[in-house]
Amino acid sequence: MSRFRAMWQASLNVTKRAIRWNLEDLIPPAERNIFSFNSKEELKRWHLYSDSEYGGLSSASLEIKDVENGLKGIFSGNLSLELSENSKWNISRGGFCGMRSKKFNGFIDLDGYDVISLKLRGDGRCYISTIYTENWVNSPGQEEDNSWQAFVHVPKGNWYIAKIPLARYLPTWRGNVIDSNLEMNPARVVGMSLSVNAEGGVPGATSGPGDFRVELDWIKALRAEY
Repeated sequence: MSRFRAMWQASLNVTKRAIRWNLEDLIPPAERNIFSFNSKEELKRWHLYSDSEYGGLSSASLEIKDVENGLKGIFSGNLSLELSENSKWNISRGGFCGMRSKKFNGFIDLDGYDVISLKLRGDGRCYISTIYTENWVNSPGQEEDNSWQAFVHVPKGNWYIAKIPLARYLPTWRGNVIDSNLEMNPARVVGMSLSVNAEGGVPGATSGPGDFRVELDWIKALRAEY
């Protein structure tokens, strides 16, 4: 009987360990690094865009430079509300620039996370953090990825860690919220971007045409309790 009890106890211990390991596999780490702006190779993962593609006069650049004993990304440029005289595009004004990641190889699954966190140092402007997910929200004429946007005000001066709950990202189509009741599918993230507009944003943020500059250290996904 004692031998049977010992075998049963050993089997039970193995089962408990297996269950514990499986639960640990289901719970993701407290944080997940998505982008680290610490090498020139990082630049290959991004491309720039601005109103200059539509006849505007804004400009932007993305560089990796040594900042305070470490390499950091620098997204900077100039926002202009003016338009080229020979523009063939039907837009009323310019004033936007952005940096967008190239599509991930497939997608990344952020279903176990609640917050997008960015470590940056800026100029007092309000920037727009965008998450692109695989298209499953049907909008008229929309074939590209779904976009979800949230404001991030970057104080001027010191390094700042912004934490944006995924629930704060709203579904948008060409910069306009399409239905605030829609929910993101964080399991099918295909890319991200950071952009800036000359106008709009949150109260108290620097706005208007002119130079902009934000330094980037990393972008991570966090669990809410982190």
